[in-house]
Amino acid sequence: MSTGPEPSAEEPGARRWEDRDTEPIPRARPANPGPADYADHDPYSDGAQSATLGGYDRGDYYVEEGPPTFTEDEFSGLRGGADTGPSVPPGSRMAPLDEEASRHAARYLFPTEKFRGEWKRHWIQLAKEGGIAVAATIAMGYIAGWLTKHNQTQLRTVVLVIWAVVILYCAWRVADWWYDRFILTNKRVMVVSGIFTRNVAMMPLLRVTDMKYVQSLTGRMFGYGHFELESAGQDQALRNIRNLPNPNELYLRIVEEMYEPEAVEARLGRAAGVEDDGT
Repeated sequence: MSTGPEPSAEEPGARRWEDRDTEPIPRARPANPGPADYADHDPYSDGAQSATLGGYDRGDYYVEEGPPTFTEDEFSGLRGGADTGPSVPPGSRMAPLDEEASRHAARYLFPTEKFRGEWKRHWIQLAKEGGIAVAATIAMGYIAGWLTKHNQTQLRTVVLVIWAVVILYCAWRVADWWYDRFILTNKRVMVVSGIFTRNVAMMPLLRVTDMKYVQSLTGRMFGYGHFELESAGQDQALRNIRNLPNPNELYLRIVEEMYEPEAVEARLGRAAGVEDDGT
């Protein structure tokens, strides 16, 4: 029998001391609580009020059972799939990161550097050479035919030699375009160009103070743009990088690597985990 003083009947929320000697049993949180559970369960209301939930008054409280868990359906609105990584604005979704560098790019990476991707210049860079080759071929055919008709064998040979030189020049430009690569790592950006004389220009990401890309009307039509990089130094090995494909995607990748490298690592780790589960 309790020996304490009896509470006054006028006291708001008065309870008998026999009731106060028994502590309320914590109620486990429902697996999927609904609005009705929270409507009748106010942890801040007075414990002596008559409304109850599951046999316990409103003074009962929930007990967390470990960290919250989420299903894949709850993440479906935050990402576009297992391979696409974090969500980005519609129309700007980034393709999966390249796993390994080509042999052409790998020779310029040091062992602790993490490769993020490499890109060739857009095919629009070969538009002039392609036009020259087509025009030279058409002109050569017309002139050679006319010279043959008039028995000008020597002049026809000269025309064929000039045409061959023009075609070789265009072929050399195509080969140079093939070896011209823009490379992104977790430390720097690089441009590798040249067949006989190799040029390797680079800029550390930490030194990039400003970056923008310009996309003209034709660039928006065919999917290419020009990048301009600003550095803290005066002499810049990389400043204007022209005719890069998918400039919006490339811009997002560079910015993410500069400001959110942990997100890139998390996306790569999640993609690797998905592949391991699949195998």
